[in-house]
Amino acid sequence: MDQQIKKTEQKALEINLDTNIYGTFAEIGAGQEVARNFFQVGAAAGTIAKTMSAYDKTYSDAIYGSEESNRYVCESRLYKMLDHEYQLIEERLMKRKEDDRRYFVFADTVAAINYKKTVKGQGWMGVRFQLSPEGPSNDLVIHVKMLDNDNRLQQEAIGVLGVNMMYACYFHYEDPETFVSSLLDGLQGRISIDLIRLTGPDFDHVDHRLLALYLVKNGLTDVTVFDINQSLHASEFLYKKSLMVVRGNFRPPTKVTLDVIRTSFQQFRNESDIEDANAHIVSEITLEYLSKFGQISDRDFLDRADMLCALGQTVVISNCNNHQSLINYLADYKIKHLGLVIGVHELLDIINEKFYENQDGRLLVAFGELFTKSIKIYAYPALDRNTKELITAKNLPVPQGITFLYKHLLDGEQVVEVTGYEESMLDIFPMDVYKDIKQGGTEWEDKLPEVLVHIIKEKGSFGYNSMTADV
Repeated sequence: MDQQIKKTEQKALEINLDTNIYGTFAEIGAGQEVARNFFQVGAAAGTIAKTMSAYDKTYSDAIYGSEESNRYVCESRLYKMLDHEYQLIEERLMKRKEDDRRYFVFADTVAAINYKKTVKGQGWMGVRFQLSPEGPSNDLVIHVKMLDNDNRLQQEAIGVLGVNMMYACYFHYEDPETFVSSLLDGLQGRISIDLIRLTGPDFDHVDHRLLALYLVKNGLTDVTVFDINQSLHASEFLYKKSLMVVRGNFRPPTKVTLDVIRTSFQQFRNESDIEDANAHIVSEITLEYLSKFGQISDRDFLDRADMLCALGQTVVISNCNNHQSLINYLADYKIKHLGLVIGVHELLDIINEKFYENQDGRLLVAFGELFTKSIKIYAYPALDRNTKELITAKNLPVPQGITFLYKHLLDGEQVVEVTGYEESMLDIFPMDVYKDIKQGGTEWEDKLPEVLVHIIKEKGSFGYNSMTADV
């Protein structure tokens, strides 16, 4: 603990001693600890122009305006705080001609764990900052979950995180992965950051999808979400909705992938208890799949992300090697119905793993943890690569000792067969397509959606080289 506090103090002091960094701290709710770290180390007069703390909602509304949702720990509240406080800096400080300062506003709106522990602790935190005097402003915005089971410890963690954010903005801005990973300094096991946005003219070159990858890769969260435009937070579109998750390698997405998405989602929406307007689908890439062929490569990840975004998919990156971890993450958002789409080969791998690892009498418990009543597994059929036999959920060759339990899952429709698929396309295997792209072949072009063929040729995705491609 002493080493952690010392490291935080060193960061705060280094910022305080930089006379060119100057601005405002505005904290509402439980986030009252960040400015205190800068005051305690000394020399704060060189950094802090003003601190603001509006704990009462009436005062907060008078300063920043009201919230239509009546929720104060939310993204819109954070941006109102950043906008208001930065406008005051522009009006009152930036007009001073003698200044060569880089101005900032730090803001947070946080709800720590309550006395009855019905609120787990989470918040939105942000920094609007300049990297050069009279330069443009940039925004760092994160959503954080606090993992300590004590109110005081959660507030302390928010204070450390705020210092880490400020330090990253001014000392790690040239290295995006270090920028992200440094947010966890001194906080391992105490917080989870499941969204990050780093925007502004000085960061136009930074891909928001890579920032999302860095969160999961460096252990800041197990799950994060993005689309073609920006990182997303699950609460923005999933709360009390129905969700289908398609897990895959997507290296690359083929016409079969498109068929999986189309047929399974249609089947999901046709369920009698699902409202079509409230049904969403996401594609999930796990770190396990990203590292299956070696170390995780930024380029390989972006190739896959380009493909999925071009198909209009919202993408989940996770460190959930088993589906239970993803289910646990989604529980906070009260998902009404959850459907998980996997190929029959992957389903068989899961069943075999559960069977052979639980020969000590825990078999029913192990299956009960995964195949709960709140989810359905949608199994997409496949061809056996050797025999070319069609394998479906109904003829899956599960171990003999578990056939009774698997039949129960089928009868109870906790495992269902995807129907309406294009059987003529099942002989398309992504690994064969990938090898053909990399080796300069042309057969792969007929196995991918046309829009993806253009992207691969334009960007050189998956090792494509127009100079070695067959003419």
